Amino acid sequence: MNYSSFDSTATKPYIPLWIKYRPAILQMMVASSEAPQQYKMYPHEFKSLNPKEKGVYSFTLEVTKGKAKNNIKASMVAIDLLHLLQTSRKATELMGEDEFKFVLDKQFILHVTRLEKTVEPA
Repeated sequence: MNYSSFDSTATKPYIPLWIKYRPAILQMMVASSEAPQQYKMYPHEFKSLNPKEKGVYSFTLEVTKGKAKNNIKASMVAIDLLHLLQTSRKATELMGEDEFKFVLDKQFILHVTRLEKTVEPA
């Protein structure tokens, strides 16, 4: 995958961090078919990438078919995660099959849950 197209300076400050954790995130997405998954992240990694951020890094991101179901406009952390997922062939494949919920809580634990697919009426 070509990551050189990512502008990791001002517009997508958290992309380098999500690239680092991409293998773990994909592994959690696969394993979430059995049970919800979680991964402890490190606050200093987020803070060092965007020192101007006011300390609000937590988010909830619900994804179906590669798109956010909920409003994530206020969270650059969630926006960058979604962008990375959309550029990953494996993540795109998984998101095409199932819906996922990603939650980064205030303790910097990333939770990945595979949701029941909502069946739309015919």
